[in-house]
Amino acid sequence: MTAAPAPAIVEIYTDGACSGNPGPGGWGALLSYGGHVRELSGGEATPTTNNRMELMAAIQALESLTRPARVRLHTDSAYLRNGIMSWLPGWKRNNWRTASKQPVKNADLWRRLDAAAARHEIQWLWVKGHAGDQGNERADALANRGMADAVARSGSGQTRRARVVRPAG
Repeated sequence: MTAAPAPAIVEIYTDGACSGNPGPGGWGALLSYGGHVRELSGGEATPTTNNRMELMAAIQALESLTRPARVRLHTDSAYLRNGIMSWLPGWKRNNWRTASKQPVKNADLWRRLDAAAARHEIQWLWVKGHAGDQGNERADALANRGMADAVARSGSGQTRRARVVRPAG
């Protein structure tokens, strides 16, 4: 009897962008699995921060997965990676307060990310931004597109776009 092959890993690249901090912002995510590629982007025309957009990119990517998965999530945000890997357990223990007893910034999004991440087995990877990594560069472009789309449609304040891309060759 042979063992079943290990399930494939979903590769995710995420990024956030902001024009001014705070200012209009966008998020982008590139997901690839089994030869399929999916691009997600969205944003807010109302003032937001780069950190909120970094969190939204990871949240939207993880929430878009239809079933629990093994994930390698690549981010250029030390805030996102350190928060999920180091700070989050203490914040939860301290009733969403920092070590200095201050309220955790972006606690609404950290709670949402915690819930989205709980469904999956995730390896959180840091990648240097704007250094030629193709996945990170694409996520950055998607985040900027999300921001531009949000500003263009500023009457609604928030946009989200998903697209399935077939691999070349």
